[in-house]
Amino acid sequence: MKMTANSYDNLPVNLHGPNMLDYEETVATYQFTIPEYFNFGFDVLDRWAKDRTKLAMVWADRTGEEIRKYSFYDLQCLSNRFANVLRDLGFRKGDRLFVMVPRLVEWYAVMLGCFKLGVIPLPGPNILVPKDIAYRINQAEAVGAVVWHENAEKLEAAKGDCPSLKQLVSLGGKRDGWHSFEELMAQASPRLSCDEVEPTRADDVMLIYFTSGTTRFPKMVPHTQASYGIGHIITAKFWQDLKPTDLHWTLSDTGWAKAAWGKMFGQWQIGCAVMVHDADAKFNAKTHLKLMESCGVTTFCAPPTVYRMLVLEDLSRYDLTGIRHSLAAGEPLNPEIIKVWQEHTGTTIYDGFGQTESVNLIANYPCMEIRPGSMGKPTPGFVVELIDDDGNPVPQGEEGNIAVKVKPEPPVGLLGEYWRNEEATRESFIGDWYYTGDKATKDEDGYFWFVGRADDVINASGYRIGPFEVESALQSHPAVAESAVVGAPDPLRGTIVKAFIILAPGFEPSDELVTEIQEHVKVETAPYKYPREIEFVKELPKTISGKIRRVELRQREEQKKA
Repeated sequence: MKMTANSYDNLPVNLHGPNMLDYEETVATYQFTIPEYFNFGFDVLDRWAKDRTKLAMVWADRTGEEIRKYSFYDLQCLSNRFANVLRDLGFRKGDRLFVMVPRLVEWYAVMLGCFKLGVIPLPGPNILVPKDIAYRINQAEAVGAVVWHENAEKLEAAKGDCPSLKQLVSLGGKRDGWHSFEELMAQASPRLSCDEVEPTRADDVMLIYFTSGTTRFPKMVPHTQASYGIGHIITAKFWQDLKPTDLHWTLSDTGWAKAAWGKMFGQWQIGCAVMVHDADAKFNAKTHLKLMESCGVTTFCAPPTVYRMLVLEDLSRYDLTGIRHSLAAGEPLNPEIIKVWQEHTGTTIYDGFGQTESVNLIANYPCMEIRPGSMGKPTPGFVVELIDDDGNPVPQGEEGNIAVKVKPEPPVGLLGEYWRNEEATRESFIGDWYYTGDKATKDEDGYFWFVGRADDVINASGYRIGPFEVESALQSHPAVAESAVVGAPDPLRGTIVKAFIILAPGFEPSDELVTEIQEHVKVETAPYKYPREIEFVKELPKTISGKIRRVELRQREEQKKA
């Protein structure tokens, strides 16, 4: 990374040249130039807004019937209005604002307005309960909150325990004692110059996300104007393979980091438009497929759970030929799903890996061979290795911790510390490395293969079994819609492999089906990995970001077998 004292006069990489023609050459020649001062709102959004016709967003309502289009200029005006709202309410650079707004254009107005002013938003998923809200507000000492009116009661229940909270703004409906978002915006000016506000440095904190909290209370993950505002170019240019003419759709609630990965930062650095659907809490595969077809989506990114639901539909009923690039992230995608999607859309699903703490770290790229089930290779700008607990490289083919090298210089796109949490920072940053908490193996050609979270690996009968491989084998059986595999206590073997399975439509639980699935897994992978117990369930516990909470399933089993 290079720092310059100049303003953001030139984009830090060649955004409009070929994305990646040769992996090794791109990695060898890649570099960032980071200015001393940078503001994503002024330096990216407003630059595109100079062309008042350039499309920034296609928005669809919950039914998928109402479609609206927004230009960069529209978003410039909206974000200026909200920045002026914040100024009028007394917010200053560095203040924190809790944000709990659905997939609406107003969420963008809030986020971008905060960036311009240097106010730090704390995006929260819309399924948070009052204790979650109170925890986040208190940890960050937020001085204000902007929430969708349907969430206001939850914040009302939390605010008595939040002494730092001063300003409440309700969006979509008036409430006594609250400011009305609509009234404030109507009174605010749509004009704002960067000269009117305190400038932001590239290393100023821009926003704070909270981790999913699968094993502890959520940690605060701060990202700077550079780490996300510039760093996500890596995500968009190389893994997502975006071009200025694309309409990109990443499925994500606004409250977790996948929204940053695919709904704003890298996409608008490239200059492409984003698709936004105000989806219901319950996923509707038919509506999503119709929108892909009718809106002309060209690049699509969804978590594995969504792909599992999509392939259960009759995909032949939809014209998906406009999609040129498909991606998955959140957890590794099972090879069987990749195969089915390719048969019906003509696109391979390119798996990628990263965290709330980072931009894209490991990915598959259009220029190189795809090995189904592999995470791919490290992204340009990052040195990613597999190391043991002492920081030593593990031999090829052996399991190790996925780690990012942070010395002598930390890479752009990675957090520098967990905010106000020295213990968590010490546990993750050890020596020259940042430990992601995930484990993988690497083959002779440098492809990474996901094993699981460090605490998800199953030790059974002397074997170390990664849950993902077993889940992949399960997924290739037609009766399995979704599954989760954990280690369960056993009086004879100590630990056995247990699978929790959601059945696909048309299948009913039975002892015969259990045996059939077990025999199927023995054929698909090494026999010792087959699940000795199978439990059919209606749903699986998940984090707010959609990842399966295997830790909760393990705890259930430990309590049951105690």
